Amino acid sequence: MFDNTEIAGQVAEFLLQIKAIKLQPNNPFTWASGWKSPIYCDNRVTLSHPTIRTYIRQQLTHLIQEEFGPVGCIAGVATAGIPQGALVAQELGLPFIYVRSKPKEHGTGSMIEGDTSLTGKRVVVIEDLISTGKSSLQAVEALRSAGYDVAGLAAIFTYGFDVAVENFKLANCPFYTLSNYSALIKYAGNNHYITEADVEVLKKWREKPAEWGK
Repeated sequence: MFDNTEIAGQVAEFLLQIKAIKLQPNNPFTWASGWKSPIYCDNRVTLSHPTIRTYIRQQLTHLIQEEFGPVGCIAGVATAGIPQGALVAQELGLPFIYVRSKPKEHGTGSMIEGDTSLTGKRVVVIEDLISTGKSSLQAVEALRSAGYDVAGLAAIFTYGFDVAVENFKLANCPFYTLSNYSALIKYAGNNHYITEADVEVLKKWREKPAEWGK
């Protein structure tokens, strides 16, 4: 079984260090969904830091081997999951495909890009971030509809929303992440990125994120 307690803390440290994750309890961000949030995560920043990029690639690879066993293909979710997925596929020596957010408006009109003869292979989906899980599971459904055997999903970070856990459960899709919101807040609090009062604000946000800040 993949034990990520130490890894979760290390990834949280890296993400805060390079500002891939920003914490602003007193000056919230506005997400595309309209939610107000004291946290913003952009794991694409990791790609600009070779040491961190390598660590994440290696740990995602280890996670896949431990939790999913032999697989025949890696699939990235557009857009941020594409480079992470390609790196993992290279590490494992496996074919790589990716899933668009919507079908192409020209040509074949497909959502899945890559060698179409790979249909039927056991595939692990790679994401950079899990929030509600909606976009990730849209990719999972597209792969299943195309005939792929989806073993599950692996990602760098999750906010740990209950709705995401429920959505993945309903879709019968196991998912694992290298780090998570609880590990992040613990590390940030212990290392003076935020105050004790900020920690409480951040905890309350995750309880009811859609209502927070209104």
